[in-house]
Amino acid sequence: MASVLFDQRARPAAAPTTMKIVIAGGFAVGKTTFVGSISEIEPLRTEAEMTVESLGVDHAGPLGGAKRGTTVAMDFGRITIDTDMALYLFGTPGQDRFWFLWDELVRGAVGAVVLVDTRRLQECFAAVDYFEHLGLPFVVAVNLFDGVATHHPRDVREALAVPANVPVVLCDARRRTHVQETLILLVEGALRRVAGAA
Repeated sequence: MASVLFDQRARPAAAPTTMKIVIAGGFAVGKTTFVGSISEIEPLRTEAEMTVESLGVDHAGPLGGAKRGTTVAMDFGRITIDTDMALYLFGTPGQDRFWFLWDELVRGAVGAVVLVDTRRLQECFAAVDYFEHLGLPFVVAVNLFDGVATHHPRDVREALAVPANVPVVLCDARRRTHVQETLILLVEGALRRVAGAA
């Protein structure tokens, strides 16, 4: 199904129906990478260089020494599903002080992907709670840093108290196929919900 939904040879003859998807999660969890690995256009990034002022404020955990920039507003990318539909991807900023932007970024979205870093699991609760409170369909994607799964999805589900109707999957945000599969799962769930409501 992924090959059909993400056939890049299919180009729309007319403006396709668009679906807005939000990519959320804590600081330095891989949201910018997720959007960049799938976008068919050059992603819009609103990154600022990390400075000494962020010391003691922004905690990237094991990535702290390698992270040079941070999203301060949003990331934006686009992927054409077929001639009738395209996804607009909006990556949220991860730091607490930018969370006021989430309400605007989520407006009109049909679903969300919550990226999780199991090394800093405590930073994921806020995003999960946010989308549960909104009642917006979402998928929890455990980012495979270094390409290695350190925890089974069922353990992450239990740790985050994610409801049974919310998919929890493994996803290497650097790999296009992983991102495709995660987005397909989310879109299918959102379409089922719309069909059920109708």
